[in-house]
Amino acid sequence: MSKRVLRILDTPGYVLHTTAWRETSLIAQIFSRDHGWVTMVAKGAKRPHSLLRPALSVFQPLLLSWTGAGEVKTLIRAECAGVHALPGSAMMSCWYMNELLFRLLPHEDSHPALFDAYVIAMQRLAAGESAAGALRRFEWILLQETGYGLDTEEPDFDDVQREPELRVKLRGRLSEHLAGKPLATRQVLMSLQRYQAPKSS
Repeated sequence: MSKRVLRILDTPGYVLHTTAWRETSLIAQIFSRDHGWVTMVAKGAKRPHSLLRPALSVFQPLLLSWTGAGEVKTLIRAECAGVHALPGSAMMSCWYMNELLFRLLPHEDSHPALFDAYVIAMQRLAAGESAAGALRRFEWILLQETGYGLDTEEPDFDDVQREPELRVKLRGRLSEHLAGKPLATRQVLMSLQRYQAPKSS
């Protein structure tokens, strides 16, 4: 018995990552509010006049439409749903969130609360606010949604005094969840810190 072909129209989502596929197409990893992490092919998206090409930017809100019944769907439309004017200093935080989603979410498992936390984090980073509060809130909800949450009341994520303690707790739980495998974005940050030694006077 063949699977029923699904057609999803105008659902909110973000592009997490794209890779080239064949001569003119892309494979896009999408994080959607109603369908979770979905892999799809954007046919012809590398062509200069493709309608998909300008929309498939990471960290920007989109309305996405696709079809398909298999593990890889076919993207049929992507429309801009706003703009996050992210400063360069926020990019590593954004990639960090994307990598956590890649590593910890199963395919096509809906997590609306986590999607909303991702949106709020993007909005705060775009507004130039401190990354700490936005990331701690995202990490907290990610752990709750994936069954690894801390058994305590939800803290004030903007409490500067308690942020270091909360960061240690959340990163410790994330490390357990990741089975000791280091995140690439964290390795990059550590490398940058090593090479940013104070200049001699």
